[in-house]
Amino acid sequence: MLTRSLPLAAIAASALIVAGCSSDGSDSPDSTASAGPTSEGAAGPTANPGSMAECLPVPGDQLVVLDDDMMLQNSDNIIPALNEDVATDDVLAALEAVSGALDTPTLIELNKAVDIDRRTSEEVAEEWFDGAGLTVDETGDGSTITIGAANFSENITLAQIYAEALDEAGYETEVREIGNRETYLPALISGEIDIVPEYAATFTEFLNLSINGADAEPVASGDIAATVSALEPLAAEEGIVIGAAADAQDQNAFAVTTAFAQEYEVSTLSDLAATCEGIVLGGPPECPERPFCQVGLEDTYGIEVQQFLSLDAGGPLTKNAITTGEIALGLVFSSDGALAVE
Repeated sequence: MLTRSLPLAAIAASALIVAGCSSDGSDSPDSTASAGPTSEGAAGPTANPGSMAECLPVPGDQLVVLDDDMMLQNSDNIIPALNEDVATDDVLAALEAVSGALDTPTLIELNKAVDIDRRTSEEVAEEWFDGAGLTVDETGDGSTITIGAANFSENITLAQIYAEALDEAGYETEVREIGNRETYLPALISGEIDIVPEYAATFTEFLNLSINGADAEPVASGDIAATVSALEPLAAEEGIVIGAAADAQDQNAFAVTTAFAQEYEVSTLSDLAATCEGIVLGGPPECPERPFCQVGLEDTYGIEVQQFLSLDAGGPLTKNAITTGEIALGLVFSSDGALAVE
């Protein structure tokens, strides 16, 4: 996925990369930018919905992600990674309860609360846990468990949610913000920290390259079950146990305005390919050269990118360009709080 500040990856991944980690985890797409859309392109659609014609941008306040129905992006589902010494059945069960309740719309709302509404991760995590009605058996022995977090808000909120579940299970917990994967992974392996919220595909490829070399063939995919099957033995080599994956994903995604989706009657990237003869795409500068960005849209879906506007990796420039009608389609992160339905 393309990522915010964490390294590679999956980058991004990957989405929202998605990268390494969208998280911490991820890489980033993009490349040489072409000229931005013409003033005509920002004027709004003129083609008849359902016909193969240029799909001009449609301004609007609300963003919506088009479903990646052919799994262009790798499966960067939220997944706990544990030092093997703390990975008891009771601890894994408490974390599984969290994973079972986390989906992408929930993650979007959590991120909105922190990133847009400016509440603290600790406050948001406690409120969500109290309202989620999770069943966590109090079987812990009172020992202290340290949960590490990458240095961005989503991961910190997830670490705080893990802490809430483990507190409920009868453990003492501490959340420690550590930094990027290169910093927190050695701490996890050594036992300095016990658990971190990870991103499945990004973490898989990070370990794959670390263990098997820079030329190792990718083993993560858009299938979360297959990705976890590839991840578990890689993690075991480092003394790490992988918990249950959540449905929630933070990976590269492609968004339009809801007005665009309604005008052209599209909800998936396949719909876009079948409906639009050409679109204006925006994203990070390297996007035109990256397989998870423009190259993937063209090769996997057959989407014709008529123009590319060099902006940022899922940031305010891209989101603003979508809503104002500078671009029709933009690369975002699938768990971005800006995707919350108003």
